[in-house]
Amino acid sequence: MNKGDLISDAAKRANLPASTVEAAVNGLLESIGEAVKRGDKATLTGWISFEKVQRSARTARNPQTGETVNVPARAAVKVKAGAKLKAMV
Repeated sequence: MNKGDLISDAAKRANLPASTVEAAVNGLLESIGEAVKRGDKATLTGWISFEKVQRSARTARNPQTGETVNVPARAAVKVKAGAKLKAMV
C-alpha cells in the first residue's frame, strides 16, 4: 500500500473527500518529520514510534572487492512497531 492507496482507503472508511484526508495525512507526516528532526520521539501509541538516533562512525567492507571503507557518523531514524500493530500482523 502506497500513500495514495492509504489516502483512498482512509477516505472511504471515514466517508470524507480524498482531498481532506490527503491534507490530514500530509500534515501528520510533516509533524512527525519535524519532531524527529528536532530529536523528539514521535509516537502513535500502540501503533508505531519514530526516534532519531545517532549512528557512530565505523569501518565496513565492500563485499565485491573486499576493500575496507570508512563510514562516517550520521543521524538515522529508528522505527518501532507498537503492540496493536504487532497483534494485527
